[in-house]
Amino acid sequence: MDHAGLISALKGLSSAHVLVVGDVMLDRFVYGDVSRVSPEGPVPVLGVMRRAEMAGGAGNVVSNLLGLGVKTSLVSLVGPDGAGEQVRELLKDAHVSLVLDPGRPTPVKTRFIARGQQLLRADEERVSPVTGSIETDILKHIESYMKDAGAVILSDYGKGVLTSSVIKRVIELADQKKVPVIVDPKGDSFAKYNGANVITPNRYELSLASGNAPVNNDDDVAFAAQKIIDDCGIDAVVATRSEDGMTIVQRQETGNGFEVPVHLKTQAQEIFDVSGAGDTVVATLGALMAAGADLVSAAQAANAAAGIVVGKVGTAPVRLDELQACLAGGSVSVRSARVASREDAAEQVRQWQAQGLKVGFTNGCFDILHSGHVNYLNQARDRCDRLVVGLNHDASVRILKGPERPVNDEQSRATVIGALGSVDMVVLFGALNEAEDNTPCALIDFIRPDVFFKGGDYTPDTLPEAKIVQAYGGKVAIMPLYDGYSTTSTLEKIKKNDKAA
Repeated sequence: MDHAGLISALKGLSSAHVLVVGDVMLDRFVYGDVSRVSPEGPVPVLGVMRRAEMAGGAGNVVSNLLGLGVKTSLVSLVGPDGAGEQVRELLKDAHVSLVLDPGRPTPVKTRFIARGQQLLRADEERVSPVTGSIETDILKHIESYMKDAGAVILSDYGKGVLTSSVIKRVIELADQKKVPVIVDPKGDSFAKYNGANVITPNRYELSLASGNAPVNNDDDVAFAAQKIIDDCGIDAVVATRSEDGMTIVQRQETGNGFEVPVHLKTQAQEIFDVSGAGDTVVATLGALMAAGADLVSAAQAANAAAGIVVGKVGTAPVRLDELQACLAGGSVSVRSARVASREDAAEQVRQWQAQGLKVGFTNGCFDILHSGHVNYLNQARDRCDRLVVGLNHDASVRILKGPERPVNDEQSRATVIGALGSVDMVVLFGALNEAEDNTPCALIDFIRPDVFFKGGDYTPDTLPEAKIVQAYGGKVAIMPLYDGYSTTSTLEKIKKNDKAA
């Protein structure tokens, strides 16, 4: 499949359906700053600023598939606890069957991060293979979802869901339907995945499963992959090699030999966090193969997707628009975007905050930009590291100002505001009807900036936005406005001049 064909295949992802089976967990991130060492011992003291929680393991595979617009089903296991309920809520957009095991907690991984660097990871889990009725329930759900699957992903984190019996049955069912099975493997032997179409080991896993074979260069990696294919009865290996990219080794369809190995260079521009990159690779492979792409084309897309997510902080999925832009040769980073969706904005705010940057937010119509606006925005930007402007969309402005406003449409206003050196991002918001909430409260709660700036003689207790900000630990700053400057007075001057003319 050529490059144009790959772009076309991405457009078909909405009709693809992928079944994911594996170990889910809850990924917790505790962000803060370190300014001193504990007097109790030679350890840094993390001043906690905020927390974030995401679905990890097989849950992150599902998040990536949803981000690519793929219909997704998940079969996994959780414990009878709050973490399990959080995972269920985080994955509510997928068809999820989470079997309850009263004998174990939901795995939780907590990462402590300062200025974009992990200080410590704490794991809460109980690892043991599922047995008896729980294993039977898992198999029943798999058989039910298999009917509609165009590809199956086994996300093996070694926590107990993917027993030998479960793996064998999944591969048997998939073979009967002629749908590919892609495995993100675990352990020092891949023989348990016999019959799978593709496995995606990283460099360390590849060496371990091939008898500690060297994996220092292209030839080493190809040899180790060929050994695994021969020894374990697997059709192909897609080896992820961090900064060295990716290698694809396939068994020939006829004969006992191998296709010529394909080596893909890494596409990462700047690496912030490799957490979850393997999940992105296997999800993208499964999505593209379910949409009919060949393995090498799917791997090219997966390589690009991995390059995107390692530029993010924390367990963050890839989105279809990012992948399309990357493969088309465009920018993949919302850092360069002046106008963003609220989803893009929330992700960018989280990345800025994880790097230790203070994010500010203010809002307004900014219909006719004047020096009062510019001075206000400059002052706000002086008090934070990044400034996000919430811009009322056209319908919202009409509700606030009347049917003759805005003078300039939302795209024009966003372009002008976004061009200011004080503004780092613009996000449209507002009500469509008069009965709806026309404040930025929902947007603020979604993107969660550190500081909310408001111009005027307000007090925090009179602002509905202040309650939202303070509830999650943010701050409110009331800023002075410059007298004599307003859009209304500017319009009145224009009308007077028109009459005088």
